[in-house]
Amino acid sequence: MSEKTIETYGKGFLVLLLPISFLIIFLVATWRIWLGIILLLLTFNVWQLYRWQQWCQKVNPTFHQLIRENQGRITPMDLAIKGNFPGEAAKRYLDTKAAEFGASTSNSEDGSKIYYFITASTLGSILDSSEPPKELAPQPVAQHALPFLAPPPPQAHLEEPEPELPPQPTPEEAKKPLEKQLIFGSLIQSELAKRLNVYSSTVYKRRDDPDFPEWSRTRDPDGVAWKYSRKTKEFFPVEESKS
Repeated sequence: MSEKTIETYGKGFLVLLLPISFLIIFLVATWRIWLGIILLLLTFNVWQLYRWQQWCQKVNPTFHQLIRENQGRITPMDLAIKGNFPGEAAKRYLDTKAAEFGASTSNSEDGSKIYYFITASTLGSILDSSEPPKELAPQPVAQHALPFLAPPPPQAHLEEPEPELPPQPTPEEAKKPLEKQLIFGSLIQSELAKRLNVYSSTVYKRRDDPDFPEWSRTRDPDGVAWKYSRKTKEFFPVEESKS
């Protein structure tokens, strides 16, 4: 390697060494300031996270109420109107809850985001509503042996016989008071069927009958009459009267 080449490399090294040296001197002289800035930023972030968690604790009851009323379906607009706070905060809150509970999302026709939270009550109501009623099997009609005779008069419509009752509830379930069953003030179809000691399909077929409250009262262990709400697809007690 020639002397000229060595001199060229030496000058290039000095060009890089000078800025690095000034940077090191600057950091050594001002490290306390940079450390204070970093600690300040960390403290600010921790404080912001704490405030967000406290705010979420206050919003949780409103969120749970909307989930109950809307059968698990909620939008940022619903939450913002109910809680009277900005839409951006409502959207951030729902995104957090969706990630926490694994909720599904979809976009409506107007572009707004819809969140679907599946609860045990919502899932039970969906399954019960999708259960088709059991139809009465067609009965064979006996043909008269003589074709010249008039056909027999039409037979009166026979009511479908009640299905065989399910197994009796255990003593622990029989002793369970109505207040503990009505945690949310209502029962889903499968829960009411178990309380009345009938099949869920029987409740499904009778829930829209005008005499459903009286029919349910005669089968309820506490003599409570029940009514069906098409809006929430749940059953609510009408009155409590001992037979």
